[in-house]
Amino acid sequence: MSVSRSAATEARDADGRPADGAGRRLLQLRVGGMDCPDCARRIRDRLIHLEGVTEAEGHPVSRRLVVEFDPARLTPERIRAEVGRLGYVADALEDGGDGVSRGRAAPAAGTWRSREAVLAYVSAGLFAVGLLLSWLAPGPVLARFPRHALHAGDLAFLASALVGGWNFFPKGLRAARTLSLDMNFLMTVAILGATGLGEFLEAGAIAFLFSFAELLEDYSVDRARRSIEALMELAPDRATVERGGAEQAVRADDVGVGEVVVVRPGEKVPVDGRVIEGSSAVNEAPITGESMPVDREVGDEVFAGTIVTGGFLRVRTEKRASATTLARIVHLVQEAEEKKAPTERFVERFSRWYTPGVVVLALVVAALPPLAFGAEVTTWILRGLTLLVIACPCALVISTPVAVVSGITAAARRGVLIKGGTHLEALGQVRAVALDKTGTLTHGHPELTDVVALHGESEEEILALAAALEQRSEHPVAGAILRGARERGVEPDARTVAAFEGIRGLGVTARLDDEPYLIGRTDLFESASVDGTRLERLQKEGKTVVLVGLPGRVLGLLAVADRPRAEAAPAIRRLREAGIEHVVMLTGDNRPTAEAIAAEVGIDEVHADLLPEQKVDIVRRLEKRYGAVAMVGDGVNDGPALAAARVGVAMGVAGSDVALETADVALMGDDLSRLAYAVRLAHRGRGVIRQNIGASLLLKGLLAAGVPLGLVSLALAVIVGDMGAALGVTVNSLRLARVES
Repeated sequence: MSVSRSAATEARDADGRPADGAGRRLLQLRVGGMDCPDCARRIRDRLIHLEGVTEAEGHPVSRRLVVEFDPARLTPERIRAEVGRLGYVADALEDGGDGVSRGRAAPAAGTWRSREAVLAYVSAGLFAVGLLLSWLAPGPVLARFPRHALHAGDLAFLASALVGGWNFFPKGLRAARTLSLDMNFLMTVAILGATGLGEFLEAGAIAFLFSFAELLEDYSVDRARRSIEALMELAPDRATVERGGAEQAVRADDVGVGEVVVVRPGEKVPVDGRVIEGSSAVNEAPITGESMPVDREVGDEVFAGTIVTGGFLRVRTEKRASATTLARIVHLVQEAEEKKAPTERFVERFSRWYTPGVVVLALVVAALPPLAFGAEVTTWILRGLTLLVIACPCALVISTPVAVVSGITAAARRGVLIKGGTHLEALGQVRAVALDKTGTLTHGHPELTDVVALHGESEEEILALAAALEQRSEHPVAGAILRGARERGVEPDARTVAAFEGIRGLGVTARLDDEPYLIGRTDLFESASVDGTRLERLQKEGKTVVLVGLPGRVLGLLAVADRPRAEAAPAIRRLREAGIEHVVMLTGDNRPTAEAIAAEVGIDEVHADLLPEQKVDIVRRLEKRYGAVAMVGDGVNDGPALAAARVGVAMGVAGSDVALETADVALMGDDLSRLAYAVRLAHRGRGVIRQNIGASLLLKGLLAAGVPLGLVSLALAVIVGDMGAALGVTVNSLRLARVES
């Protein structure tokens, strides 16, 4: 859409509803019965011609309809009425202010208790009665249909056709008025055509079998929809908040920022915040996917939806319930449905040609043999009607979105956020992975290990000088130097720091009492000499070395070490097992240090001493060599490289809205092994999508080829071509939830 939902929800009109700067509004509706892309397309085509509607997009899995319109020319009630004229019921969805749809779809079991299901059951019962009566004895003629005598069994079949067909007739007639070749129109023509030919058994069979096929499709979509709702239900509805010196139970949505909530053992944290009293093990699986609880104490951050397992916590809230990390995850998973996979877009384009093409073929099959060769009219019209049934593409077009939503929601429950079918498919094509070192392969918390004075100064003087220069820097190495100074009881140099300047990728320059100093990489000191032996020895130990001194004169060396994560080497092995051919390290650190880390964890190729823009160049070169490449970093400092890669993967982003927005795939916890799971899931998901499409097309093709030969009846076309296909793609798609993490 021209205005994204996430952007639109930032600005709201006087009633709290989404709006944008141009005065347009976004209306979100839940549309009952909009269960396939064909239905969504019909609604979109109807609304887009309304004066005042800028864009409309339907999402069958969630049954959400998002309409961008001008409230000065059109009302929400008029939009809902237009949807109603197409035979659908549209209800407004509550938006909590964060863009997360709060409306709840009916549970999957509701599919089998719906009005459509009741009609299907009655139709099936009447059909069974018709079969029983026909087998026992035809009986006398009870009525006459034009040119056909009706026995008791025929009347039961006719009643079955009318009852089951009522699921399609109203929408089919509306489609006929707009000349739309949708499923309802095709089924209406098939049922009425079979009835007109006196094929009452076939008419009844089409009606009740196709009704059940539609219920199966609804069920498959409901299963995917429920997986999204299960994420929403992870957050508790109630919170215990301290107000006026007493504890009160309130709705979680009513807890304000800065209030104190109380969480007892076994309860869920209601909102994101920071612990101000108490300690406990917290199960963060709903956010990070990590099954082992982690210890949280005063000063630590906790997330909504996580479970306090053994202690008592008082938490000061930092976000409202509508803006928590869990809410952002749900919001992004909902948005993922809007980002259609390339295969899904192809199938939708294909279906637009497929259905009219098969309808034309049906007309040719029905008319040509009787007209050209004098063949029996009823037989060939019946075969033409059979092709009309085969022309319905519903099972084909739901094959991709159901698989995508199943895969994305399964990943979200395991701490991996994949932001759309496009990224799921792209990750499934990845052959090479580029990994940032700091914070990805290593813990990202370097510690000061060595201080070396080169020209007579003491180690304490070198460390004091370095601490003074790094006080304003936010670089991880600066933090390690400052922590090391505090631990050693060394105060920063007391001279006044001025003219501080951070030089990206190199280091820091500043003046101490008007005397210039530098701290950083060797490149920062240009031609200054340094003790190469000591420098090389420290680097070979896997340590990062920074130099400190004056322009043209190095006074000392400081070494920090950031050890590899325990799971780094096993994660690299699992990546290879998942099909990754080449693993590359990209780092701004020096080559000896980078190579020492790479050798320890099993990296194939190392690129060191890189500036951010150089990482982008290397990612592009890797893309030319291997095709799709995934770049893994922290989502902020590695932003350009993540954007340049086919798939940008941010790691350890729980609580970071910036990283959640910038990455294509987000690993919520600091666990690199989740990357291998994401790759396996993507490969499996891509395979499932292709299997679904291939099986659907093969079934349709075989059935279409068998119709002119008289090998496929109307009932068989429904049972195999639609009911069987819908059931097959559903079961196949649900396998993605069982991919091991």
